[in-house]
Amino acid sequence: MGAPKIHRGFWTRDLRADKHWPLLPFDVPPGCRSIAVELEFDQAAGAVIDLGCEGARGWRGWSGGARRSYVITPDAATPGYVAGDLEPGEWHVVLGLHRLPANGIDVTVTIRTDEDVELPAKRLDPPVPAKPRPRGLPAAAGLRWVATDLHAHTLHSDGTATVAELAAAAVAAGLDALAVTDHNTVSHHAELAEVGRRYGIALIPGQEITTEFGHANAFGDIGWVDFREPAANWVKTVRERGGLLSINHPLGGDCAWRHPLPEHPPLAEVWHSSWQSPEWGGPVAWWQAWGTAATPIGGSDWHGPDAGVRLGAPTTWVAVDSHARNAEELVPAVLEGLRAGRTAVSADRTGPVLLPVDGKLIALDAPGTLLIGPEATHKVRFDRDTFDPPGAHGHILCSHDGATLALAGTPRESRVHTH
Repeated sequence: MGAPKIHRGFWTRDLRADKHWPLLPFDVPPGCRSIAVELEFDQAAGAVIDLGCEGARGWRGWSGGARRSYVITPDAATPGYVAGDLEPGEWHVVLGLHRLPANGIDVTVTIRTDEDVELPAKRLDPPVPAKPRPRGLPAAAGLRWVATDLHAHTLHSDGTATVAELAAAAVAAGLDALAVTDHNTVSHHAELAEVGRRYGIALIPGQEITTEFGHANAFGDIGWVDFREPAANWVKTVRERGGLLSINHPLGGDCAWRHPLPEHPPLAEVWHSSWQSPEWGGPVAWWQAWGTAATPIGGSDWHGPDAGVRLGAPTTWVAVDSHARNAEELVPAVLEGLRAGRTAVSADRTGPVLLPVDGKLIALDAPGTLLIGPEATHKVRFDRDTFDPPGAHGHILCSHDGATLALAGTPRESRVHTH
């Protein structure tokens, strides 16, 4: 145990423009028992400063603006950070200068190593809730549709729920699968398989790669993706590691998508919980401009039970191998269904849905609506109505007042027959 390492600095907007993610070095001695970091600044000044950690051998976690301190030990860590061997060498506290006041701000970071530390006690896991009866949807031979939410957060970033609490809420909402996509960290991945088995839900490993110029979800157990690199590198990295990347909430306020991308990723979160008025055509217009060949998905971006957002609103239906039943089998099956473009998106688990099945489109629970495609518009007359796709892709179920009710993906095996 030695004296704490203290970094004091005065950060201005000019400095932020040159160095958005400054690194503050500190040494970790051999046999170190703990690392404790504390960030101090005048929060009343309107600053938003993110916090993270990079070890001598790689990334150890991120809490963004959700926390002002963290602890890492060989056996446990603050949510958002990865416990494990504290390898000796030079480590760095990573700051994110997200917002700074016009006149600058004083910042102090204090790092203590090899001290006795105490982490908060783990919250008790909730009981496994009853799950609503599944909705039987028509599917191609050998496939079945599973209700999925592809965007949710926990205490490992800026959510308020533990992984177990999130899983329980998802089961109660009637979901079969849920992607856990905490910001700029993969510390939650270690919990997903065991919690998913216990609660009977497929918890898909994810990471929301988060910057002020846009967010993207990386799906799959593919390791950490460096948000500080250009977005084009995210696409390449995720693809090469066997994962899937999605552009998130592209019209999402101050984090709308503004990164240039010469290569588009395979998925696009066209439907996000911020799409609160179905008559607003912006998300569909973005999808059409971006390219409707991108497989549409949806995500609630759930952060907790009191955040005003419902899990599964919207719901992404993914057609998966019908033999995949338990949580362990469903995780790769859902990822494969997404990779194959077998999706449909509805406002929630019980709303009207537009399903791609065997080269056709089936509109369910939507009589009196319109099926709109790039080449034609069809009237939906019955509770179950079947159509030839009106165009290669980009199919939308709308009401007569222009409200979007559902979106349909185009399975990649069907695209050969639609060109």
